[in-house]
This record gives sequence, C-alpha cells and structure tokens, in this order.
Amino acid sequence: MDKFYPEFAAPFQRLLAAVAGRKLAVVGHARPDGDCIGSQVALARLLAASGHDVTCVNSDPVPRRLQFLVGDTPFLLTDRFRLDGQAALFVDCADHGRAGERLKALFPAPAGNIDHHLSNTGYGAVNLVDSGSAATCEILAGLAIDHALPIDATTAQALYAGILTDTGQFRFASTSRRCFVLAGELVARGAAPAVAGDELYERESPGKLRLLQQFLGSLRMECGERVCIGTLPLGIFERTGTTGEDTEGLVDYARSIAGVEIGVLIEERPGGAIKASLRAREAAYRVDLVAAEFGGGGHACAAGLNLKTATPDFQARLIASLARRLAVVDAEKPKR
Repeated sequence: MDKFYPEFAAPFQRLLAAVAGRKLAVVGHARPDGDCIGSQVALARLLAASGHDVTCVNSDPVPRRLQFLVGDTPFLLTDRFRLDGQAALFVDCADHGRAGERLKALFPAPAGNIDHHLSNTGYGAVNLVDSGSAATCEILAGLAIDHALPIDATTAQALYAGILTDTGQFRFASTSRRCFVLAGELVARGAAPAVAGDELYERESPGKLRLLQQFLGSLRMECGERVCIGTLPLGIFERTGTTGEDTEGLVDYARSIAGVEIGVLIEERPGGAIKASLRAREAAYRVDLVAAEFGGGGHACAAGLNLKTATPDFQARLIASLARRLAVVDAEKPKR
C-alpha cells in the first residue's frame, strides 16, 4: 500500500528519536476546536502506547461538545501544568504563541510542530506541516498508519472527529480522496461516525440557539453583497447564557448566503478587544492574508485574528482589506 505521507517518514522518525525516553507535553491552541482536541488526544495516546509519560496541555478547557473524545487521556490547564523535564509537541498551532504566552515561554524551542495551517511559521525543531491537508488529524492518522502505530478505538474516534470538523463534515474544498480513505481506515479501527455526528452536531444548548439568533440578526452585507459580516456585541455571552465555545460554526451561516464569497464573525471583548473569524468560499480569496494584516493567520479559506485593543476604524480597515482581496481575485479571473 502507498504511504499517506512519504515525505514525512524521515522527519517523523527523527522526532520520535529526539523524544525517546522523555516525558512529553502535547500542546494545543487556545479555544480548542475538534481538530485541536482530536490531535492532542490521538498523539498523546499513540505516544503513551509506546511507553511515554504524556500530558495534554491547553490554556482553555476542553469544550463541552468535545469531551466525549478525551476518554482517560490526561489534560491539564496551563495554570495547573508544572514543568518537569517535558519535551513539547505542539499540534494544530499555526504559530508559537497560539497556545498562549505561558506555554510559549515554558517551551521556547518545541521538539515538534505538527500542523496544517498555511501560515505556520515552522517554530519546532522538527516541523511536520502540510497545508494541503484538511486537518492536523489527517496528518496524524496518515503517520500512524504509515508507521504501523497502534490505533485503539478512542484514538480512532479522536482522529475521525478532527477530520470531520475541519472538513465541515466532508464539504469544504480542502476535502480530498485521502480524507475519505483515512476516515474509512479509522472506522475500521473503531471510530463511530454516528456517535461523532450526534455528539458534535446534535447537542446544542438553548443558549447556543439564542446566540445564533443574535448573530443572524446582526448580519449585514458589504462589498457589493459579496461579504457578509455578523457581530456579537460585548456582554452577549452573559445575556444568552453562553461562552466563547458556543461561537463555533456561527461564521458559516454568514458564508452560506448565495452570492457571498466571504463570511465574517466579529466578537467584541472587554477592554476594546476584538476576535474575528473569516471564512471564504474559495481558496483564491486567501483570507489568511487578510488576517495577517491584523496579526492573525490561518488557512486560505479559514482564518482568524485577535486584537487586544481595536481602533475605532477596525471594521472599516477590515472591509477595505477584504475589498482588496476581492479585487485581486477578480483581476486574476480569465477574461471572457
């Protein structure tokens, strides 16, 4: 059988050799999503099966809807983690600071960096980064199968969930034949698609629906109705009984409108902070470049940014940047 990631065979072996016999911390990003938690669970379990003492570390808790993936995998919040000679493996983190400043300071030179973001800066001693993969879990599933690592049912479910969420249930443009082949391999090893679908998409809280109602009511069109922006104002989480994790998937509603090329979710935070999520219909729009103008990053079709203090003209500057991206793509389209 052909290898899923032949180009990573040698660096993956170097990574395993570099961490042999060491305690390990598998680090994920702030406000973890399905691919992040799935990657952490899977990598931790694969390494634990090889005899490593492994702990997963995050600056934010495992979201409610993802807790079914964890099993007996050890997770610690950043403020409860104590450095004790661990080597760090960062997963699904486009840049070193994505895990939070404390973890960046604790691990200034991570042993490994496994990721699929186009904007990844290659900050690990060994970098297994493939922006052509739909999910970090896709990379880890391929590596585990390529190297005949033991995949138990919990590991298979975590990897499957990561692929499922980051492909938008196998709908996004990043979905490839490899995604489906690997998903089939994971089902053969114990992943349960019905369980994943139910836990991830059929257990919304009443508060999440109230938050969705508020978001839909805020939608407005920009750039000749090719951009749709929705805003969650300061205090909305308290008023709806929700948290930041309940924003997952909201931005897709903005993008789903006919004629809209780019959807945007803007969250207003205390102290004038802003978090924005960008989703494009096609990779040509390179919303990662837009996010990068504001210190963010991500994928060509999915990116985000965080500002500790937004200027009053933030939204105007964001819309202007999006308009420039639309113009670039329009200029590159073949003339009829």
